[in-house]
Amino acid sequence: MNILHVAETFVLMSDTELRNSYFGVDDSSLGCFISTHNSSQIGSAMRCFHYTLLAFVPFLWTIPAAADVAQGVELLDAGDVSGAATEFAAAYEAGDSEGAFYLGRLFELGLGTEQDEMRAANLYAAAAEGGSIKAQVRLGLMYHEGRVLLRDYEEGTRLLCEAADAGDADGQLNCGLAYRAGRGVGPDDARALSYWQRAADQGNILAMNVLGQTALASGNVEQAAVYLKQSADLGNAGGMFEYAKLLMIGASPDPVTAYSYANLAVVRGLADAGVLRDEIEAQLTAEQVAAGQAMARAWTEARILAEGAEQEN
Repeated sequence: MNILHVAETFVLMSDTELRNSYFGVDDSSLGCFISTHNSSQIGSAMRCFHYTLLAFVPFLWTIPAAADVAQGVELLDAGDVSGAATEFAAAYEAGDSEGAFYLGRLFELGLGTEQDEMRAANLYAAAAEGGSIKAQVRLGLMYHEGRVLLRDYEEGTRLLCEAADAGDADGQLNCGLAYRAGRGVGPDDARALSYWQRAADQGNILAMNVLGQTALASGNVEQAAVYLKQSADLGNAGGMFEYAKLLMIGASPDPVTAYSYANLAVVRGLADAGVLRDEIEAQLTAEQVAAGQAMARAWTEARILAEGAEQEN
């Protein structure tokens, strides 16, 4: 997955909530930020966009005649940040709002330029005005975060839920979280569950984790196991850890499989899973330990083969 896409999975939770669930400004700082719901400011948004491009001047000696955002993403995957920025800038100049979104991601992450989150916000605003759903999601999250832009739950949730209703899985995940927390909208658990399910149906791993945790909190262990296993089998460390814990409880615990998933979760970056893995291992026979480790190896080998096939395609 390209690094520009990774941060699209931020969710509307505090740092503490994020750790516990495993889902992984003042007015003077607003600069030339343009609100996406004020169409009279589109011209100003374009001026902000051109100002933002100044940091990319070294990249723009030669602008290709036919710019392509997809080509820019490929160049970035190959490590050519300069070439990618050129493609993104030229694509936006040619009328593709996704070009502005991806330029915003470069500024937000500090790739090939100094990190500048306010310029990123300006670019997201311009891109959202041009119809970029991805930009709507990032801008909505910025409003909820309240770090670069003034915190505004109502505007942030409006952007997120418009993206959700347009079919964007990240928008659906975060719109659901807004309805669950009552941020910018009235609390509505049924609507939250509906949005999360739509996101999970599109393969959104974080939505699977949220649904699993929600089912577990309501006492529906069987349904929680379904969602968390889906997440685990897609390689999410949090899903693996939570699914391993579920496999250790109930009328028919499966400590060998639980051990394999906890083992996988550790090497996929979740250090807390190491405690669970060691606790389970202490309860197993030598033969069961070997079986659990064999299961983890088999999962890893299958995953490597699947990822290799995806890259070839």
